[in-house]
Amino acid sequence: MADPFTAPDLAAPRPADDASLLWSDARKLGYAPLDATHEEFFTVVLHLLACDAATAAPALAAFEAHAVAHFGQEEAWMRDTAFPAAGCHADEHAAVLASVREVRALLASGQAGPPLLHHLAEHLLAWFPGHADHMDSALAGWMVRRNHGGAPVVLKRRTR
Repeated sequence: MADPFTAPDLAAPRPADDASLLWSDARKLGYAPLDATHEEFFTVVLHLLACDAATAAPALAAFEAHAVAHFGQEEAWMRDTAFPAAGCHADEHAAVLASVREVRALLASGQAGPPLLHHLAEHLLAWFPGHADHMDSALAGWMVRRNHGGAPVVLKRRTR
């Protein structure tokens, strides 16, 4: 008899495309504070993707503020709980922030405009699924085990 927990019809729904522009329950990792921050990530990245000349600087500033807070919170959790894989996780955060700050400098100097922010947004949307699936899911599991003594339980609405 097949294991009912791995049967294809019971698999968690996943976005058809991991580079999807929209947040969905399929992206939840089971640690509510992290899931809420990830949902906000999608909102601020969409503003980057949709910005024009008048909204480029505020959209980038909003994304940078989000990223600093988002990554700072994750890094505080990792530091405060002695998370084993903190180093490589924080290195990815630092690389994203370095790119954002480079784009900010180009925008401020007039050497770049909305197309570069759109390009940044596209790269962030391509980067995020792998980071969340590998780095953040491990952190979510770690935090849930430390706080509740078990693995994350994620309830997801069907997206199909």
